[in-house]
Amino acid sequence: MKTTYIKKASILATALLLSATTFAQVNESTVEGTSILGPETDYRTWSIGINAGVLNQSNIFGFNRAGFDKLSHNVGYSAYIKKQLSPSFGIKAQYMGGKVGGKNEIATATEIAEFETKMPWSAAVSGEFTLANTNWRFFNSIIKPYFAFGIGALSYETSNTMDAVSTTADSETKLFVPVDAGLKFAVSKGINIDLGYQLNWANQNFDGIQGGQYKNDLFSYAHAGLEVALGNASKPYLGNSNPVATMSKKYDELVAERDGLIAANDQLKSEINQINEHLEDSDGDGVANKFDQCPDTPTGVKVDGSGCPLPEMKNETKVVEKIVVTEEDKKVVDEAIKNLEFDLSKATIRPTSNESLNKVAALLIEKNFSLKLAGHTDNTGSLQLNLRLSKERAEAVKAYLVSKGANASRIEATGYGPNQPIATNSTAEGRQQNRRVEFTLF
Repeated sequence: MKTTYIKKASILATALLLSATTFAQVNESTVEGTSILGPETDYRTWSIGINAGVLNQSNIFGFNRAGFDKLSHNVGYSAYIKKQLSPSFGIKAQYMGGKVGGKNEIATATEIAEFETKMPWSAAVSGEFTLANTNWRFFNSIIKPYFAFGIGALSYETSNTMDAVSTTADSETKLFVPVDAGLKFAVSKGINIDLGYQLNWANQNFDGIQGGQYKNDLFSYAHAGLEVALGNASKPYLGNSNPVATMSKKYDELVAERDGLIAANDQLKSEINQINEHLEDSDGDGVANKFDQCPDTPTGVKVDGSGCPLPEMKNETKVVEKIVVTEEDKKVVDEAIKNLEFDLSKATIRPTSNESLNKVAALLIEKNFSLKLAGHTDNTGSLQLNLRLSKERAEAVKAYLVSKGANASRIEATGYGPNQPIATNSTAEGRQQNRRVEFTLF
Protein backbone atom coordinates (compact mmCIF):
# COMPACT_ATOMS: atom_id res chain seq x y z
CA MET A 1 0.00 0.00 0.00
CA LYS A 2 2.80 2.44 0.89
CA THR A 3 4.45 1.83 -2.49
CA THR A 4 1.20 2.79 -4.23
CA TYR A 5 1.09 6.15 -2.46
CA ILE A 6 4.75 6.85 -3.34
CA LYS A 7 3.93 6.17 -7.00
CA LYS A 8 0.99 8.56 -6.86
CA ALA A 9 3.18 11.28 -5.34
CA SER A 10 5.83 10.74 -8.01
CA ILE A 11 3.24 11.02 -10.79
CA LEU A 12 1.90 14.29 -9.35
CA ALA A 13 5.40 15.80 -9.02
CA THR A 14 6.25 14.80 -12.59
CA ALA A 15 3.04 16.39 -13.87
CA LEU A 16 3.91 19.66 -12.14
CA LEU A 17 7.38 19.75 -13.70
CA LEU A 18 6.12 18.92 -17.18
CA SER A 19 3.46 21.61 -17.02
CA ALA A 20 6.14 24.21 -16.23
CA THR A 21 8.19 23.35 -19.33
CA THR A 22 6.41 21.28 -21.95
CA PHE A 23 3.12 23.19 -21.89
CA ALA A 24 4.50 26.68 -21.27
CA GLN A 25 3.58 29.18 -23.97
CA VAL A 26 3.92 32.90 -24.60
CA ASN A 27 1.12 35.37 -24.08
CA GLU A 28 2.59 38.77 -24.88
CA SER A 29 -0.59 40.70 -24.12
CA THR A 30 -0.09 40.06 -20.41
CA VAL A 31 3.11 42.15 -20.35
CA GLU A 32 1.90 45.06 -22.48
CA GLY A 33 3.22 48.28 -20.94
CA THR A 34 5.56 46.51 -18.51
CA SER A 35 8.77 48.40 -17.69
CA ILE A 36 12.08 46.71 -17.00
CA LEU A 37 12.24 46.25 -13.23
CA GLY A 38 9.54 48.90 -13.10
CA PRO A 39 7.78 50.08 -9.94
CA GLU A 40 4.89 48.23 -8.40
CA THR A 41 2.49 50.82 -9.83
CA ASP A 42 3.17 49.42 -13.33
CA TYR A 43 1.32 46.23 -12.36
CA ARG A 44 -1.85 44.90 -10.84
CA THR A 45 -0.71 43.21 -7.61
CA TRP A 46 -3.98 42.30 -5.87
CA SER A 47 -6.19 39.36 -6.79
CA ILE A 48 -9.13 37.42 -5.36
CA GLY A 49 -9.97 33.75 -5.72
CA ILE A 50 -13.01 31.60 -5.08
CA ASN A 51 -13.00 27.79 -5.01
CA ALA A 52 -15.22 24.82 -4.26
CA GLY A 53 -14.35 21.15 -3.95
CA VAL A 54 -14.33 17.98 -1.87
CA LEU A 55 -13.36 17.68 1.80
CA ASN A 56 -12.48 14.34 3.40
CA GLN A 57 -10.06 12.76 5.84
CA SER A 58 -8.16 10.74 3.24
CA ASN A 59 -5.25 11.93 1.10
CA ILE A 60 -3.44 10.63 -1.95
CA PHE A 61 -0.13 10.41 -0.09
CA GLY A 62 -1.34 8.16 2.75
CA PHE A 63 -0.21 10.56 5.51
CA ASN A 64 -1.85 10.19 8.98
CA ARG A 65 -4.67 7.98 7.74
CA ALA A 66 -7.57 7.91 10.18
CA GLY A 67 -9.02 4.77 11.71
CA PHE A 68 -12.31 5.03 9.76
CA ASP A 69 -12.79 2.55 6.94
CA LYS A 70 -15.49 4.54 5.13
CA LEU A 71 -14.88 8.27 4.72
CA SER A 72 -17.45 10.80 3.58
CA HIS A 73 -16.81 13.12 0.62
CA ASN A 74 -18.35 16.45 1.54
CA VAL A 75 -18.55 19.80 -0.25
CA GLY A 76 -16.00 22.40 0.82
CA TYR A 77 -15.68 26.03 -0.20
CA SER A 78 -13.01 28.68 0.10
CA ALA A 79 -12.09 32.21 -0.91
CA TYR A 80 -8.93 34.24 -0.66
CA ILE A 81 -7.38 37.62 -1.34
CA LYS A 82 -3.74 37.76 -2.40
CA LYS A 83 -1.02 40.41 -2.60
CA GLN A 84 1.58 39.56 -5.24
CA LEU A 85 5.01 40.72 -4.05
CA SER A 86 6.95 39.44 -7.05
CA PRO A 87 6.13 37.47 -10.21
CA SER A 88 6.85 34.22 -8.39
CA PHE A 89 5.73 34.94 -4.81
CA GLY A 90 2.66 36.30 -3.07
CA ILE A 91 0.94 36.39 0.34
CA LYS A 92 -2.69 35.30 0.57
CA ALA A 93 -5.34 35.28 3.28
CA GLN A 94 -7.73 32.34 2.86
CA TYR A 95 -11.15 31.45 4.24
CA MET A 96 -12.31 27.81 4.10
CA GLY A 97 -15.47 26.08 5.37
CA GLY A 98 -17.41 22.82 5.11
CA LYS A 99 -17.46 19.54 7.00
CA VAL A 100 -15.50 16.27 7.26
CA GLY A 101 -16.93 12.91 8.24
CA GLY A 102 -16.34 9.15 8.30
CA LYS A 103 -17.60 5.77 9.55
CA ASN A 104 -16.10 2.66 11.14
CA GLU A 105 -18.48 -0.10 10.16
CA ILE A 106 -16.74 -2.72 12.33
CA ALA A 107 -16.54 -0.60 15.46
CA THR A 108 -17.33 -2.18 18.83
CA ALA A 109 -19.69 -0.67 21.36
CA THR A 110 -16.80 1.15 23.00
CA GLU A 111 -15.38 2.56 19.78
CA ILE A 112 -16.45 5.57 17.79
CA ALA A 113 -18.54 4.26 14.91
CA GLU A 114 -19.05 7.58 13.10
CA PHE A 115 -17.87 11.18 13.29
CA GLU A 116 -18.78 14.44 11.63
CA THR A 117 -16.76 17.62 12.10
CA LYS A 118 -18.34 20.87 10.97
CA MET A 119 -16.06 23.77 10.11
CA PRO A 120 -18.01 27.03 10.11
CA TRP A 121 -14.84 28.87 9.22
CA SER A 122 -11.11 28.81 9.07
CA ALA A 123 -8.66 31.61 8.31
CA ALA A 124 -5.06 31.17 7.26
CA VAL A 125 -2.19 33.26 5.90
CA SER A 126 0.03 31.49 3.37
CA GLY A 127 2.99 32.20 1.16
CA GLU A 128 2.37 31.10 -2.42
CA PHE A 129 5.18 30.32 -4.89
CA THR A 130 4.44 30.32 -8.63
CA LEU A 131 6.94 27.93 -10.21
CA ALA A 132 6.53 28.49 -13.96
CA ASN A 133 7.41 32.19 -13.77
CA THR A 134 10.99 31.22 -12.94
CA ASN A 135 11.34 30.14 -16.58
CA TRP A 136 13.43 32.88 -18.27
CA ARG A 137 12.13 32.25 -21.78
CA PHE A 138 8.46 33.11 -21.41
CA PHE A 139 6.49 36.24 -20.55
CA ASN A 140 3.61 34.17 -19.22
CA SER A 141 2.96 30.44 -18.99
CA ILE A 142 -0.50 29.19 -19.84
CA ILE A 143 -0.04 26.48 -17.20
CA LYS A 144 1.59 27.65 -13.96
CA PRO A 145 2.30 25.16 -11.14
CA TYR A 146 2.17 26.67 -7.66
CA PHE A 147 2.94 25.65 -4.08
CA ALA A 148 1.75 27.33 -0.87
CA PHE A 149 2.00 26.78 2.85
CA GLY A 150 1.01 28.78 5.90
CA ILE A 151 -0.65 28.80 9.30
CA GLY A 152 -4.11 29.71 10.52
CA ALA A 153 -7.00 29.24 12.93
CA LEU A 154 -9.65 26.54 12.46
CA SER A 155 -13.05 26.62 14.15
CA TYR A 156 -14.73 23.22 14.33
CA GLU A 157 -17.43 21.26 16.15
CA THR A 158 -17.19 17.44 16.27
CA SER A 159 -20.06 14.98 16.71
CA ASN A 160 -19.34 11.30 17.50
CA THR A 161 -21.61 8.26 17.44
CA MET A 162 -20.89 5.31 19.76
CA ASP A 163 -23.27 2.39 20.17
CA ALA A 164 -25.99 4.36 18.28
CA VAL A 165 -25.64 7.32 20.68
CA SER A 166 -24.46 10.68 19.26
CA THR A 167 -22.69 13.33 21.28
CA THR A 168 -21.46 16.73 20.18
CA ALA A 169 -18.36 18.29 21.71
CA ASP A 170 -18.01 21.97 22.41
CA SER A 171 -16.87 24.13 19.49
CA GLU A 172 -13.11 24.74 19.46
CA THR A 173 -10.74 27.04 17.62
CA LYS A 174 -7.25 25.67 17.11
CA LEU A 175 -4.20 26.33 14.99
CA PHE A 176 -3.83 24.38 11.77
CA VAL A 177 -1.27 24.22 8.96
CA PRO A 178 -2.48 24.28 5.31
CA VAL A 179 -0.18 23.09 2.48
CA ASP A 180 -1.51 23.64 -1.03
CA ALA A 181 -0.26 22.69 -4.51
CA GLY A 182 -1.85 22.87 -7.93
CA LEU A 183 -2.00 24.35 -11.40
CA LYS A 184 -3.25 27.72 -12.64
CA PHE A 185 -4.39 28.05 -16.25
CA ALA A 186 -4.23 31.55 -17.81
CA VAL A 187 -7.48 31.88 -19.78
CA SER A 188 -7.28 35.66 -20.34
CA LYS A 189 -5.40 38.72 -19.18
CA GLY A 190 -5.54 38.64 -15.37
CA ILE A 191 -7.87 35.61 -15.06
CA ASN A 192 -6.68 32.11 -14.11
CA ILE A 193 -8.47 28.81 -13.60
CA ASP A 194 -7.22 27.36 -10.29
CA LEU A 195 -7.03 23.57 -9.75
CA GLY A 196 -5.46 22.57 -6.44
CA TYR A 197 -5.06 19.99 -3.72
CA GLN A 198 -4.71 21.15 -0.11
CA LEU A 199 -3.60 19.16 2.94
CA ASN A 200 -4.53 20.53 6.37
CA TRP A 201 -2.86 19.41 9.61
CA ALA A 202 -5.38 20.03 12.41
CA ASN A 203 -5.66 19.41 16.15
CA GLN A 204 -5.52 15.76 17.27
CA ASN A 205 -9.12 15.92 18.52
CA PHE A 206 -10.47 17.01 15.10
CA ASP A 207 -12.26 13.67 14.51
CA GLY A 208 -13.07 13.06 18.17
CA ILE A 209 -10.43 10.37 18.65
CA GLN A 210 -7.67 11.30 21.07
CA GLY A 211 -4.33 9.58 21.44
CA GLY A 212 -3.27 6.72 19.26
CA GLN A 213 -0.53 6.58 16.67
CA TYR A 214 -1.39 9.92 14.99
CA LYS A 215 -0.15 13.08 16.66
CA ASN A 216 -2.38 15.32 14.56
CA ASP A 217 -5.42 14.80 12.39
CA LEU A 218 -5.16 15.51 8.66
CA PHE A 219 -7.87 16.25 6.13
CA SER A 220 -7.66 17.12 2.42
CA TYR A 221 -9.43 19.61 0.18
CA ALA A 222 -9.42 19.03 -3.61
CA HIS A 223 -10.71 22.23 -5.17
CA ALA A 224 -11.30 24.15 -8.42
CA GLY A 225 -12.13 27.79 -9.02
CA LEU A 226 -11.10 31.13 -10.48
CA GLU A 227 -8.46 33.73 -9.64
CA VAL A 228 -9.13 37.28 -10.86
CA ALA A 229 -6.67 40.19 -10.77
CA LEU A 230 -7.99 43.47 -9.33
CA GLY A 231 -7.32 46.98 -10.60
CA ASN A 232 -6.80 48.72 -13.94
CA ALA A 233 -7.31 46.14 -16.69
CA SER A 234 -4.80 47.93 -18.96
CA LYS A 235 -1.97 46.98 -16.59
CA PRO A 236 -0.43 43.48 -16.54
CA TYR A 237 -0.97 41.24 -13.53
CA LEU A 238 2.29 40.78 -11.62
CA GLY A 239 1.52 37.12 -10.96
CA ASN A 240 1.46 36.49 -14.72
CA SER A 241 4.57 38.57 -15.55
CA ASN A 242 8.20 37.60 -15.94
CA PRO A 243 10.65 40.55 -15.63
CA VAL A 244 13.56 38.52 -17.02
CA ALA A 245 11.71 37.79 -20.26
CA THR A 246 10.51 41.39 -20.36
CA MET A 247 14.09 42.61 -20.01
CA SER A 248 15.19 40.31 -22.83
CA LYS A 249 12.50 41.68 -25.12
CA LYS A 250 13.34 45.28 -24.23
CA TYR A 251 17.01 44.59 -24.88
CA ASP A 252 16.15 43.35 -28.38
CA GLU A 253 14.10 46.51 -28.99
CA LEU A 254 16.96 48.74 -27.85
CA VAL A 255 19.42 46.89 -30.10
CA ALA A 256 17.07 47.37 -33.07
CA GLU A 257 16.69 51.06 -32.18
CA ARG A 258 20.47 51.43 -31.92
CA ASP A 259 20.97 49.79 -35.32
CA GLY A 260 18.38 52.15 -36.82
CA LEU A 261 20.18 55.20 -35.38
CA ILE A 262 23.52 53.97 -36.72
CA ALA A 263 22.01 53.54 -40.19
CA ALA A 264 20.45 57.03 -40.04
CA ASN A 265 23.75 58.52 -38.88
CA ASP A 266 25.62 56.85 -41.76
CA GLN A 267 23.09 58.27 -44.21
CA LEU A 268 23.46 61.75 -42.70
CA LYS A 269 27.26 61.54 -42.98
CA SER A 270 26.92 60.57 -46.64
CA GLU A 271 24.66 63.56 -47.33
CA ILE A 272 27.03 65.96 -45.52
CA ASN A 273 29.99 64.64 -47.50
CA GLN A 274 28.04 65.15 -50.72
CA ILE A 275 27.18 68.73 -49.74
CA ASN A 276 30.81 69.44 -48.85
CA GLU A 277 31.84 68.15 -52.26
CA HIS A 278 29.37 70.55 -53.90
CA LEU A 279 30.82 73.49 -51.94
CA GLU A 280 34.38 72.75 -52.97
CA ASP A 281 36.03 74.95 -55.62
CA SER A 282 38.02 72.38 -57.59
CA ASP A 283 39.34 74.75 -60.29
CA GLY A 284 40.01 77.65 -57.91
CA ASP A 285 38.03 80.20 -59.93
CA GLY A 286 36.11 81.49 -56.93
CA VAL A 287 32.82 79.70 -57.80
CA ALA A 288 31.78 76.59 -55.81
CA ASN A 289 31.33 73.34 -57.73
CA LYS A 290 27.60 73.46 -56.99
CA PHE A 291 27.25 76.72 -58.97
CA ASP A 292 30.14 76.21 -61.43
CA GLN A 293 28.81 75.52 -64.95
CA CYS A 294 32.32 75.55 -66.44
CA PRO A 295 34.51 73.22 -64.35
CA ASP A 296 38.28 72.95 -64.85
CA THR A 297 38.68 76.63 -65.73
CA PRO A 298 42.45 77.40 -66.05
CA THR A 299 44.04 79.22 -63.14
CA GLY A 300 43.95 83.00 -63.40
CA VAL A 301 41.12 83.20 -65.92
CA LYS A 302 38.41 85.66 -64.96
CA VAL A 303 34.97 84.08 -64.74
CA ASP A 304 31.37 85.17 -64.35
CA GLY A 305 28.92 84.04 -61.66
CA SER A 306 28.48 80.67 -63.37
CA GLY A 307 32.22 79.97 -63.34
CA CYS A 308 32.59 80.49 -67.09
CA PRO A 309 35.39 82.64 -68.59
CA LEU A 310 34.60 86.29 -69.32
CA PRO A 311 35.26 87.64 -72.84
CA GLU A 312 38.80 88.94 -73.25
CA MET A 313 39.17 92.73 -73.47
CA LYS A 314 41.72 93.96 -76.00
CA ASN A 315 44.01 96.87 -75.26
CA GLU A 316 43.19 96.54 -71.62
CA THR A 317 44.88 99.20 -69.57
CA LYS A 318 45.57 98.36 -65.99
CA VAL A 319 44.89 101.20 -63.64
CA VAL A 320 45.86 100.99 -60.03
CA GLU A 321 43.57 103.07 -57.94
CA LYS A 322 43.14 103.54 -54.24
CA ILE A 323 40.04 101.93 -52.80
CA VAL A 324 38.09 104.32 -50.56
CA VAL A 325 34.96 103.09 -48.77
CA THR A 326 32.71 106.03 -47.92
CA GLU A 327 29.99 106.27 -45.33
CA GLU A 328 27.41 106.14 -48.12
CA ASP A 329 28.95 102.88 -49.35
CA LYS A 330 28.71 101.45 -45.83
CA LYS A 331 25.04 102.46 -45.61
CA VAL A 332 24.30 100.52 -48.81
CA VAL A 333 25.96 97.44 -47.31
CA ASP A 334 24.27 97.90 -43.91
CA GLU A 335 20.87 98.13 -45.61
CA ALA A 336 21.58 94.90 -47.51
CA ILE A 337 22.56 93.14 -44.29
CA LYS A 338 19.43 94.42 -42.55
CA ASN A 339 17.08 93.30 -45.36
CA LEU A 340 18.79 89.97 -46.10
CA GLU A 341 16.43 87.05 -45.43
CA PHE A 342 16.60 83.33 -46.23
CA ASP A 343 14.01 80.56 -46.22
CA LEU A 344 13.98 78.67 -42.91
CA SER A 345 17.03 76.36 -42.58
CA LYS A 346 17.84 76.88 -46.29
CA ALA A 347 20.24 78.97 -48.42
CA THR A 348 17.43 80.30 -50.64
CA ILE A 349 17.38 84.14 -50.66
CA ARG A 350 13.91 85.60 -50.32
CA PRO A 351 12.80 88.06 -53.04
CA THR A 352 12.40 90.85 -50.46
CA SER A 353 16.20 90.98 -50.24
CA ASN A 354 16.83 91.48 -53.96
CA GLU A 355 16.50 95.27 -54.08
CA SER A 356 19.17 95.84 -51.40
CA LEU A 357 21.49 93.24 -52.94
CA ASN A 358 21.12 94.89 -56.35
CA LYS A 359 22.46 98.11 -54.84
CA VAL A 360 25.45 96.23 -53.41
CA ALA A 361 26.13 94.64 -56.83
CA ALA A 362 25.96 98.06 -58.52
CA LEU A 363 28.34 99.44 -55.91
CA LEU A 364 30.85 96.61 -56.51
CA ILE A 365 30.69 97.16 -60.27
CA GLU A 366 30.90 100.95 -60.06
CA LYS A 367 33.78 101.20 -57.60
CA ASN A 368 35.46 97.84 -58.25
CA PHE A 369 35.31 96.99 -54.54
CA SER A 370 36.30 93.63 -53.14
CA LEU A 371 33.78 92.03 -50.77
CA LYS A 372 34.10 89.44 -48.03
CA LEU A 373 30.93 87.54 -47.15
CA ALA A 374 30.95 85.76 -43.78
CA GLY A 375 28.04 83.44 -42.92
CA HIS A 376 27.19 82.81 -39.26
CA THR A 377 24.57 80.75 -37.38
CA ASP A 378 23.46 80.21 -33.80
CA ASN A 379 24.36 76.98 -31.92
CA THR A 380 21.03 75.23 -32.59
CA GLY A 381 21.65 71.90 -34.34
CA SER A 382 24.88 70.05 -35.07
CA LEU A 383 28.17 71.82 -35.80
CA GLN A 384 28.51 70.19 -39.22
CA LEU A 385 25.05 71.26 -40.36
CA ASN A 386 25.60 74.84 -39.14
CA LEU A 387 28.96 75.07 -40.93
CA ARG A 388 27.35 73.83 -44.12
CA LEU A 389 24.37 76.21 -43.86
CA SER A 390 26.52 79.27 -43.15
CA LYS A 391 28.81 78.46 -46.09
CA GLU A 392 25.89 77.84 -48.45
CA ARG A 393 24.22 81.13 -47.52
CA ALA A 394 27.42 83.13 -48.11
CA GLU A 395 27.89 81.34 -51.46
CA ALA A 396 24.25 82.06 -52.41
CA VAL A 397 24.78 85.80 -51.81
CA LYS A 398 27.97 85.69 -53.85
CA ALA A 399 26.24 83.89 -56.71
CA TYR A 400 23.45 86.45 -56.72
CA LEU A 401 25.85 89.40 -56.80
CA VAL A 402 27.89 87.81 -59.59
CA SER A 403 24.69 87.16 -61.56
CA LYS A 404 24.13 90.93 -61.44
CA GLY A 405 27.55 91.60 -62.96
CA ALA A 406 29.86 91.69 -59.92
CA ASN A 407 33.36 90.25 -60.36
CA ALA A 408 33.42 86.75 -58.80
CA SER A 409 37.16 86.92 -58.21
CA ARG A 410 36.67 89.94 -55.96
CA ILE A 411 34.09 88.23 -53.73
CA GLU A 412 35.11 85.83 -50.97
CA ALA A 413 32.45 83.62 -49.33
CA THR A 414 33.20 81.91 -46.01
CA GLY A 415 31.04 80.02 -43.50
CA TYR A 416 31.87 80.10 -39.79
CA GLY A 417 28.80 78.31 -38.41
CA PRO A 418 28.23 79.07 -34.69
CA ASN A 419 31.92 79.69 -33.92
CA GLN A 420 31.83 83.55 -33.90
CA PRO A 421 28.70 84.63 -31.98
CA ILE A 422 28.06 88.33 -31.33
CA ALA A 423 25.39 87.67 -28.69
CA THR A 424 24.39 84.97 -26.25
CA ASN A 425 22.78 81.80 -27.60
CA SER A 426 20.79 81.41 -24.38
CA THR A 427 17.93 83.64 -25.57
CA ALA A 428 15.84 83.82 -28.73
CA GLU A 429 16.95 87.45 -29.30
CA GLY A 430 20.59 86.49 -29.00
CA ARG A 431 20.26 83.56 -31.39
CA GLN A 432 18.48 85.85 -33.90
CA GLN A 433 21.47 88.23 -33.83
CA ASN A 434 23.90 85.36 -34.34
CA ARG A 435 22.11 84.20 -37.52
CA ARG A 436 23.65 86.66 -40.03
CA VAL A 437 25.77 87.23 -43.15
CA GLU A 438 28.39 89.97 -42.70
CA PHE A 439 29.48 92.15 -45.66
CA THR A 440 32.96 93.68 -45.55
CA LEU A 441 34.04 96.05 -48.33
CA PHE A 442 37.74 96.55 -49.04
